[in-house]
Amino acid sequence: MAKERRSLNGKVVAITGGARGIGKATATALVRKGCRVAIGDLDLELAEKTADGLGGGTIALGLDVTHRPSFESFLAETERQLGPVDAVINNAGIMPVTPFVDEGEGSIRRQVDINLHGVITGTQLAIARMRPRGTGYIVNIASQAGKAGIPGIATYSATKHAVVGLSEAVRAELRGSGIEVLCVMPTVVNTELTSGVGQKWIKPVEAADVANEIVDAMEVPRFDVFVPSSNGVLYRVMGLLPRAWREALGRAMGVDKLMFEVDHGARRAYEERAAASKPSADEAPPGEPAQRDAA
Repeated sequence: MAKERRSLNGKVVAITGGARGIGKATATALVRKGCRVAIGDLDLELAEKTADGLGGGTIALGLDVTHRPSFESFLAETERQLGPVDAVINNAGIMPVTPFVDEGEGSIRRQVDINLHGVITGTQLAIARMRPRGTGYIVNIASQAGKAGIPGIATYSATKHAVVGLSEAVRAELRGSGIEVLCVMPTVVNTELTSGVGQKWIKPVEAADVANEIVDAMEVPRFDVFVPSSNGVLYRVMGLLPRAWREALGRAMGVDKLMFEVDHGARRAYEERAAASKPSADEAPPGEPAQRDAA
């Protein structure tokens, strides 16, 4: 029997890294469903432009996900302006592309701080607000790089594996609480984060495709949200194969080349912004758009 769809109309949703890419697309889809959306982003000016373009009472607020007081303020101001938060979408993230042996300590720390610690903070703060009411959604944007190690983005893969594990553990802890945990795992997405990536090996999806799957999984709650959904079947089948077979299949699909056949010129602007991000609000340059879409 098909599950009944839940209405999202009137729900208050807070989205991190929501000024562009997956975050913006998700905000757009949720506004169309009648949600009241707060966009949090390090680039407040861009977030304000995005919010103005979306309409529907969407608000924009400054946010550094690596700084807990900033995250707390973001959610508190969202609730002051829009009402109790029904959903927190932990979307902010960065993805430098480089062989692991050449990656600098700063890049590693930034990814852990933004991609993982930011999600941990957002998840904790969401639980604190939702558990007393016995309802809510925590949507963590991971990646299919969180289900398999991708050469060329080893640290990014590590952070996304951690987000998957975190989400699974928190889901188990919250069982019966009324809070739904969703773990979103897209393939390569056509956003700035993947600019210059050799997409001839993997068919990319659009940010709107990810947004639509998020909305669908909120209306009919499910934990594993693969984009495209068919890849969920692929990962389950591959999980049954011996490691040598899985690795050979990955090579046949070009996964080992995906992040090495990269146009670094096309990625330069993004990489420079990602490198400018800092692990705390005290160190972050005002308005620096470093926190990006997770994909």
